[in-house]
Amino acid sequence: MSAPAADDDITLRQLQVLLAFMETGNLARAAERLQTSVVSVHRALHALEEAMRCVLFRQEGRNLVPTPAAQRLAETAREMRRLLGDGVRATREIAGYAADRVRIGSMYSLTSRAVPALVLGMKQRRPTVQTELLLGSNADLLAKLRDGAIDAALMAVPVAATDIEYEPMFEDEAFFAAPAQSAYAAMPEVDLSACVDERFVSLTEGFATYDSFVEAFRIAGFAPQIAMHTGDIFSLMNLVDGSVGCTLLPGRMRTVLPPNVRLVPLLARYRVRQTIALSFLRSRERDPNLLALLAVCRASRGRF
Repeated sequence: MSAPAADDDITLRQLQVLLAFMETGNLARAAERLQTSVVSVHRALHALEEAMRCVLFRQEGRNLVPTPAAQRLAETAREMRRLLGDGVRATREIAGYAADRVRIGSMYSLTSRAVPALVLGMKQRRPTVQTELLLGSNADLLAKLRDGAIDAALMAVPVAATDIEYEPMFEDEAFFAAPAQSAYAAMPEVDLSACVDERFVSLTEGFATYDSFVEAFRIAGFAPQIAMHTGDIFSLMNLVDGSVGCTLLPGRMRTVLPPNVRLVPLLARYRVRQTIALSFLRSRERDPNLLALLAVCRASRGRF
């Protein structure tokens, strides 16, 4: 086995101590900058000299004076500090940590109120940070979070996702959505079990509203007749507006319904609720941009 290289015993900490000593001029001020003791500074400089295997300092009375060799090593240490800082910043930007942009994912159903409020609040708290928006289903957004394609997501709280942290924003529930001219529109509540012969339209798998749809019919004890599936909630509402079929919609869509669509409460036993939250990877919980987003969410809670 070959002998270790001469620089194997040199540490970043030793180089930090060297720079502090060179830039402050004495051991006491270097210790104060580093928030450590004079003894620790002296010990680190001595260890660095031993690792370099050359004289870096000479003693003049009670003063430690750097040699030209120490001056040269300090120049290298400054360059290493700059390169390391650049590398850390670049790495964090690639990972989205404290970058000059924040990528927010959202379900389509949250773009009318929650997303604008979040973007505006973020602009007020961190005006230099640009906000990017990506839309998708709950399943899409969860995958994008884990892949690092987005930094945070406005979505229904994912089930059994131990790697995800979330900040609840509001609770919502599923309503029966029917054309205005249908008999359901005049009902105070809809008994889902009486809708066995009704035609329905539905979102595709992966959407939180689809999960609510499936759960409600599971409780009702039958599989609905699906006339058509679609990939976004606005198209779903338009299908109801065109009398293609009925569906279940979250209450948050009430303000953007087409003119011919009515939302009617379900009987209590069929009501399915969602928790809408800002979700993010647990490993990113100290990211300054995400902390700003969390503050906006907390300030906005209950407004939706």
